Amino acid sequence: MKNIIHYLLFICIAPAVFSAGMAKTAPELMLANIYKIDSDVLPVQNYWVSEKLDGVRAYWNGNQFISRKGNVYNAPGWFTKALPNTSLDGELWLGRGKFEKLSGIVRRHSPQDDDWRNVKFMVFDMPLLPLNFDGRLKQLSKIIHEIDVPHIQLVKQYKVKTPDQLMKKLDEVVLLGGEGLMLHLGSSFYKGQRSNDLLKLKKHQDAEARVVEHLPGKGKYQGLLGAILVETYDKKRFKIGSGFSDDERENPPRIGSIITYKYYGLTNKGLPRFASFMRIRREY
Repeated sequence: MKNIIHYLLFICIAPAVFSAGMAKTAPELMLANIYKIDSDVLPVQNYWVSEKLDGVRAYWNGNQFISRKGNVYNAPGWFTKALPNTSLDGELWLGRGKFEKLSGIVRRHSPQDDDWRNVKFMVFDMPLLPLNFDGRLKQLSKIIHEIDVPHIQLVKQYKVKTPDQLMKKLDEVVLLGGEGLMLHLGSSFYKGQRSNDLLKLKKHQDAEARVVEHLPGKGKYQGLLGAILVETYDKKRFKIGSGFSDDERENPPRIGSIITYKYYGLTNKGLPRFASFMRIRREY
């Protein structure tokens, strides 16, 4: 009860604190490890499962949306009007496969109403509530129900009993164009760090690398980008020649930029297998 009282006192003053100059402070967010299918210490029945959305992580501090880097997402007033003065963790989302378009919308200093009408704030946690995730989820359900506006939604959470059921759900999500699944330990408290309390599961893995060189195309890609030579953070170099749209081959990621690529395990030499371009990393 004492912790609850402290929390209620905090949410009354939090908006004033954040609006007084803390907007550029990066929030301490709960981050995910990778789910390992053969793990025997992480029973899936103890986790809540949800779709991994390909959106933009957004922390509502009771006054404004803050990015992982501590920058402000300038949403229209009508979009945030119904949000409470409590902290909420979630993602701004436009739909499956629409990350690039969404990124352009939310990063504009002057928000455009027409663009934001298709954006949703998908909420999945309450960082400051001193309850485990089971308890936080119950409270979130009540809050989102009371808000009752279509662009603010609770991310659907459900349980599975076995790893086989989990993999079946993964196949279903991927077939619909989704990225993968998230697993959130029901007994866990919110901690601003990476741990097994939050896990991500995808068909592929992804990582980041720096663009070192543009390699010319051949055949139908004559005069366009054929591939990029990239370097990982541990100084390993390899080529990525797939995953690019025609426009991206005409206007490839600039030398020195950081890109995200997907891959399927590692070769005997420790290089990503079947690496494919996904997107340019947007710093925000």
